[in-house]
Amino acid sequence: MAIKFNDNEFSELMARSGLGIAEAADLLGVHDRTVRRYRNGEARRIDRLKIEKLREIADERCGSRREEGFRFIDLFAGIGGLRRPFEEIGGRCVFTSEWDRFCRETYTANFPESADSDHEFVGDIRPHAADPGRVPVHDVLLAGFPCQPFSIAGVSKKNSLGRPHGFLCDTQGTLFYDLAKILRHHRPLAFLLENVRNLAGHDGGRTFATIMHVLEDELGYSVKTRVIDSSPWVPQKRKRIFIAGFREETGFDFGKLPVPDGPGPMLGSILDPKVDPKYTLTAHLWNYLKEYKKKHSRAGNGFGYSMFGPDDVSRTLSARYYKDGSEVLIRQRGKRPRRLTPRECARLMGFEKPGEEKFRIPVSDTQAYRQFGNAVVVPVVRAIAQLMKPHIAELLAREGRVPPAIRQDEILMTEPVITG
Repeated sequence: MAIKFNDNEFSELMARSGLGIAEAADLLGVHDRTVRRYRNGEARRIDRLKIEKLREIADERCGSRREEGFRFIDLFAGIGGLRRPFEEIGGRCVFTSEWDRFCRETYTANFPESADSDHEFVGDIRPHAADPGRVPVHDVLLAGFPCQPFSIAGVSKKNSLGRPHGFLCDTQGTLFYDLAKILRHHRPLAFLLENVRNLAGHDGGRTFATIMHVLEDELGYSVKTRVIDSSPWVPQKRKRIFIAGFREETGFDFGKLPVPDGPGPMLGSILDPKVDPKYTLTAHLWNYLKEYKKKHSRAGNGFGYSMFGPDDVSRTLSARYYKDGSEVLIRQRGKRPRRLTPRECARLMGFEKPGEEKFRIPVSDTQAYRQFGNAVVVPVVRAIAQLMKPHIAELLAREGRVPPAIRQDEILMTEPVITG
C-alpha cells in the first residue's frame, strides 16, 4: 500500500538512521535514484512498508547509538592522526574523506575497518558537501582542512549595497566552505579543526576572521582556539593552530590543556641505532647543500640545511622532506649526514612510541615522507581529545545519551592539572 509522501519525514528518518544513499537503497530494495527522489521530495508516494522499515532501522540505530559511544567523522583525514585519539575516548568513526590515494592506502592499512561496508570512505568531499545528507549522522566532526584564501573582495561592495552575504558567499569555492556546509546541515555537538599556525595571519588575517565569523556568528558554535607547540610531547618544534567548537557552551578552556612538565624528549629517543646506508646523503647532494648554505650565508640569509644530534629537538618536519631531507639532517660520526627514516618520522610525529613498529607504512619512502610531513602530532591531539572528553559527555548527557565509554563522573566538570 502506498501512502502520501512526506519528504521531510523521509529525510529525518534517513538522518536518524545514519544511512547513506547506497545502504538505504540496499536495505529498502530500491535503486539509489529512488532513495534520492524520496529524500528530495521528487516522488509523491512511497510504499508504507518501506517507510516503516526505515523507521524501524532509525529507531534501532538511535537506540544502539545510546550504547555504542559517540559517532564522529574524519574529514581531510590524511593518515588518521586525528582519528585514533578520539577512538581512545570512546568515539566511533562512521565516515572518512581523503583525496590522496596514497594516504588512503596508509589510512586503510592502519584502520582496516574503514574498508567495511558500513563505513563510507570517500576521496572528494565536495559532492557530499553539496548534498550533506549523504554524510552520516555524527556527534563530532574532525578536520585537518587545507588553508585556502577566501574570495571576499566583493563583501564591502555588498555591504554598501545592503545585500546579505555570509559563508555561502565569502568562502565559496574553498574546502572550508564544504566543511561549513556539513556543519550547518548536521549540527554536531562538537568539532575539532587543525591547521598551520600561520592560518591566523593568512591573507592579512582575513582568512581566519572569516572562519571565526562563520563558526561563531553564522553557525552559532562556542569556539576556542590555541596554537600548540609539539615539543613537550615529541622531539620536534611544530606549532599548529587547533580550533575546538561546541554547539552549546560548556566552559571548555584551551588554557586548561595539560602539558607535560619538565624537559621534553630529545631526538635520541626516536632514532634507530642502525639505519640502512641508503638514508645517508650522497656525496653530490651533500656538496650541493653545503654550497647552497654558503651562498645564502654570504647574502645574509638563513637558508640552508639544519643538522641535529641525539640531544637536540628538530625543526618542523614538512611534506617536502622527501626532496633532500635538508630541514632535519642527522649527524653521523665519520660519515655524511643522513635523513630520518620513515619509521623514525612515525615516532617523531607520535604515531608510535620509541622502539615500536606498530604503525603500518605500506607506501614508498617518498609518499611516507609526504604523509608524515602533512600529519598532526598524535600525542598533542590525544591531550586535546582528553580535554574535550568531559565536555562532549556533558552535551551527550543533555540529550539523554551517556555512552558506557564515558563514565558518568566525567560529565561533572573537573579542573585538569596543568603541568607546564
